[in-house]
Amino acid sequence: MSSGGGHGGRRGKKHPEHEEHENHERWLVSYADMMTLLLVLFVVLFAMSQVDKAKFAALASGLSEAFGAPVSAVQGSASNPDASVLDALDAAVDVQIPPAPAEQESVDAAAAQAAAEEAGRVAAEAQAEYDDLAAARDAIDAALAAAGHAGKARYEIDERGLVVHIVSDPVLFAPEEADLQPQGRDVLDAVAPTLAALPNQIGVEGHANHLPVTPGGQWPSNWELSAYRATTVVRYLAAGGVPQDRLSGTGYSDTRPLVPESDPSAITVNRRVDIVVVSDASAEARQLLPGLDAPAQEGTP
Repeated sequence: MSSGGGHGGRRGKKHPEHEEHENHERWLVSYADMMTLLLVLFVVLFAMSQVDKAKFAALASGLSEAFGAPVSAVQGSASNPDASVLDALDAAVDVQIPPAPAEQESVDAAAAQAAAEEAGRVAAEAQAEYDDLAAARDAIDAALAAAGHAGKARYEIDERGLVVHIVSDPVLFAPEEADLQPQGRDVLDAVAPTLAALPNQIGVEGHANHLPVTPGGQWPSNWELSAYRATTVVRYLAAGGVPQDRLSGTGYSDTRPLVPESDPSAITVNRRVDIVVVSDASAEARQLLPGLDAPAQEGTP
């Protein structure tokens, strides 16, 4: 008996698979893209080479106003007509720059006026400060005269303020001594009320002459001697009513002489204590104080 599914169960033959056909013309796509980009490039370059005279004149005028310098565009030479992109213009464009704008002149005038006003303000401040310091000087001098110690102090007004020079020998201290003499106490008693009434800081500066201290003596050097003299005066003024928080003391040894060593009075005059009524004016105003005091110093014997 033959089976009816003999042919139905037979499998069909497989067809062989072929390799996909390769496209050898793909480079044309890239080439076409490149040519398109080159065309666009040349179109842009050509468009840039065309100058609109009206727009260029407006641009040149704007640049001249903004930068304040002449703007000139000149055509190419006859030998090289392609040397300039402005060959289409009928003639050269020359833009003349007007004088400096009025706005700049106004700014300069305003700055000059502000500087003049500031200088006037500083001068007025310096004069007011000088008048206050001069009033303090006159009050101290009057107090000394009333106590019978007229001429025991010298005065000057510099960039620090009012400086009262009190010669130590023989007023305040004996040579190489830092203990107050009786006459020195009287002098400080006379000036202390005036100093206490002032709102200014009070600096006390001790000074020595150029002679060295005695070897093996009480003081290692003039630095210690001058500093101790300053603090001695500070303590006495504080006890006399001058607020301690407004007092300070400094020793300068022989580094700030009042007269040169060649002066016959150098030994006694440079051994001194300076009481400084410190100015509280601005730095600019303080710089003007010595000039204001110059006439007074010229009249001092």
